[in-house]
Amino acid sequence: MVDALEKLDLARARKAVIKVCDPEVPVLTIEDLGVLRDVRETADGRIEVIITPTYSGCPAMSTIELDLVVALENAGFRNPKITHTLSTAWTTSWMSNEGRKKLRAYGIAPPKKGGKRGGLFGFEEVECPQCGSSDTTQISEFGSTSCKALWRCKSCAEPFDYFKCH
Repeated sequence: MVDALEKLDLARARKAVIKVCDPEVPVLTIEDLGVLRDVRETADGRIEVIITPTYSGCPAMSTIELDLVVALENAGFRNPKITHTLSTAWTTSWMSNEGRKKLRAYGIAPPKKGGKRGGLFGFEEVECPQCGSSDTTQISEFGSTSCKALWRCKSCAEPFDYFKCH
């Protein structure tokens, strides 16, 4: 009976935390991004949420942590524990297909699965989220946040953010 109750509490806790959105891209949940790694119960009976930042030092993590605490407390969990882990490092392959669709609809070019990182090895083909053209060029390695680069479409002339692969 206790095991069933624990599973019910974990399911309720997970239901509360999967609704937490990324403050920098509010159409994405932390589950869409792959930032949410685990929801479990600690030895002392608290709910613990494990999260991995998209980049070490990501400024959004403190807001995400606060939003997780609020979501869990609103769901009736007291004194939840939020744990950040850098191992294994986050990768864009953790992003859900639904998250990629949401990014494109929001006007941000999503990373391709298995996409390569820029730099000395060249850039992958990036499709414009507005018109779908592949005739695009990078304007800056740095976009509106550290996890995005700024690109421009040569077909429709619109600038757009590209969520960097890593």
